[in-house]
Amino acid sequence: MIIKTTDSESGHWYAADGSPAYRIIGKNGKERNTNVRDARELNLVPSVTTVLGLIAKPGLATWLQQQVLLAALTLPRIAGESEENWLERVMSDSKSTGRDAMDRGTQMHDVLERFYRGEHDDYPFYVDQVDASIRIHFGHDQTWEAERSFAYKGFGGKVDLIAKNIVIDFKSKDTLDKVEPYHEQIMQLAAYRHGLGKPTARCANVYFTVNGDVRLIEHSKDDLVAAWDCFQYLLAFYKRKNNI
Repeated sequence: MIIKTTDSESGHWYAADGSPAYRIIGKNGKERNTNVRDARELNLVPSVTTVLGLIAKPGLATWLQQQVLLAALTLPRIAGESEENWLERVMSDSKSTGRDAMDRGTQMHDVLERFYRGEHDDYPFYVDQVDASIRIHFGHDQTWEAERSFAYKGFGGKVDLIAKNIVIDFKSKDTLDKVEPYHEQIMQLAAYRHGLGKPTARCANVYFTVNGDVRLIEHSKDDLVAAWDCFQYLLAFYKRKNNI
């Protein structure tokens, strides 16, 4: 049995109709994350971000190493503690920073989703700033749809925000100093627009902070075409590697 959830798409799967298939009921009757073997049996397709997970991320790797070093500096060994136990504490503490950041980002995305779904609430300041930036850039006459999922020719995904010929992906940040899109972020949008049946859609990343700082970057047609080519090669490699 497939369980459809609204969880993050990273590392997840989609059914042929585009519905999320992030978790399943296993043979033992217990709920668990969907894996590659399940995908083969159920004819599921990987998410865009799962495929992009094949790409090395030097910046992220450096940040993770820094968190380990900081944790080691702030967590001295307890008297009589084994090195193995100390290292386990250090690694656990270093990962908590990343988990906290991910949780904050997910919550901020959820708030934007509710806003664009038209749910009435007292929204934080950054929501108005994000919306204003989008409307100034793309016009005030667009009809927006949040969190549409899809499946298309061997891959799937869930898109933050779309209009008739516009695809947007949100990126929450601690600061917008020196923000520049990574190539995989352009690939993500290029894949999304093809997956949605909008191969010529305008695509943009919207970077924002909880303080209301916003930077919208629209990607050029040439960059999106090149990124789509790259994604197709990566998808073919992923499917061959995992025999799906």
